[in-house]
Amino acid sequence: MSKLRVQSFGVSLDGYGAGPDQDLANPLGVGGPALMEWFFPTRTFQRMHGSGDGETGIDNGIAEKGFDGIGAWIIGRNMFGPVRGPWPDDSWKGWWGEEPPYHVPVFVLTHHARAPLAMAGGTTFHFVTEGIHAALEQARAAAGARDVRIGGGVATVRQYLQAGLIDELHLAVRPIVMGRGEALFQGLDLPALGYESVSSVPGERATHVVLRKRN
Repeated sequence: MSKLRVQSFGVSLDGYGAGPDQDLANPLGVGGPALMEWFFPTRTFQRMHGSGDGETGIDNGIAEKGFDGIGAWIIGRNMFGPVRGPWPDDSWKGWWGEEPPYHVPVFVLTHHARAPLAMAGGTTFHFVTEGIHAALEQARAAAGARDVRIGGGVATVRQYLQAGLIDELHLAVRPIVMGRGEALFQGLDLPALGYESVSSVPGERATHVVLRKRN
């Protein structure tokens, strides 16, 4: 069976995976971009956005591996956009322009139904109202033998962790403290849920820690 993976998830030293007060001007919350400052200079990110080659090195190599073997994604509604409540219309199509960086089916967790949204480059957003298990079932069906990647945000990762469904979690730990925002592990007993740390690699701008679910 394919694995459910979290890759390249930025987290601060004090455990925050996003800043507070997400809105159109602050997609990652206030101060949230600092969590991803290890990723922005990499060749992986720069080529995704057509901005040149970018940096190679440990951070880039790990970012590249995060896309290997991925056949579908799961994201929370907040990661798809700032719209809250029932969809007023279909005008919001994500943060990424006409060609999102996924290039595979993406399953968006939401409480409000919406028709699938096909975008350039092979990305189709499917809006799932039946919860995390239904989204995973649909994503695995779409991915086939390949893995499913959870893109975030924090609430989505926490739900799948609490259910013990994530097989592998890669955290890019940034040497910053945020003080407030969305806490990734608050109230979660990871050892009791079956998770253990299996590796730690220092990169140029983050330390890369992998947690894995025990068999």
